[in-house]
Amino acid sequence: MRRKAEAMRPQILVTPRSLTSGTHPALAPLRAAGFEVVTSTPGQLPKEDELLCLVPECVGWLAGVEPVSPAVIAAAQRLMVISRNGTGIDNLPIEAVKARGITIATAGAANAPGVAELTLALIFAGLRHVPCADQGIKNGAWPRRRGRELRDRNVGIIGCGAIGGEVARLVTALGAKVLAFDPKPRALDLPAERFRWVDLETALTQADIITFHCPMLAGGKPILDATGFERLRPDVLIVNTARAGLVDKDALLDALARGKVDAYATDVFAEEPPSDLALARHERVIATSHIGGFTDESVARATSIAVENLLAVLAPKQARHAG
Repeated sequence: MRRKAEAMRPQILVTPRSLTSGTHPALAPLRAAGFEVVTSTPGQLPKEDELLCLVPECVGWLAGVEPVSPAVIAAAQRLMVISRNGTGIDNLPIEAVKARGITIATAGAANAPGVAELTLALIFAGLRHVPCADQGIKNGAWPRRRGRELRDRNVGIIGCGAIGGEVARLVTALGAKVLAFDPKPRALDLPAERFRWVDLETALTQADIITFHCPMLAGGKPILDATGFERLRPDVLIVNTARAGLVDKDALLDALARGKVDAYATDVFAEEPPSDLALARHERVIATSHIGGFTDESVARATSIAVENLLAVLAPKQARHAG
């Protein structure tokens, strides 16, 4: 009887890997509001076949970064709202979602501190060759690659919104100089001698360190392709915690092989986990497993906002009472 009663409750699908255990306390308001929480396979990025099985009875979806096809949206006949636990929505078929009248909500800058701090960690790891030293010592060697200091380096920030702005605050506080590009510049109240807005070409070509914090370009074209790599400064460090497609993989591997790029540090891959390890295994690539927003604090903030956004659409009265 209990299962039958639960089956009659409206369902909300939860697919972010940080939440698929279903036990995060920030999900409790959904159950309290009378919804059944349905999760994809714990710890895994759900594929299309699994999503097609899960979405048909769901009225709401707390979504992660998993690719969503138009076929999945077509199968979600009861779906009213997709609430992302982050800011990016380029994993969604926007036209198909709009055609169905499904609301899309995002979690604003909830994961900005976590991603910004990981970016800083990757910058230091690249400048000081930390993974190389760590692995060498573990293998019984004593590698000593000369590093570089962050102070007075030019840091090109491509996309200076919530995350990029936080990176700018961190690196300027440590003495770096920021060359920031964003289609919509905003006031960041940073010292003029350490921060300036520039065009994309300037940010790329005058930077010692380039870090990406932006969505994909229209049409999926990378920002850095084979031609773009030729315009970069020698020994540039590139950090990518945004989208794998912003950097052309083959051109990057060639630039690494020729020594044009000193190191590439990335938290994102086109396929996660990657089956093609040519990039991840490269000796001058520093790879992390999409952990930018995977902190206790970021997960809690993003989940709370995403849940509030779901309830605002599906159960406004309950949402007000829960607040």
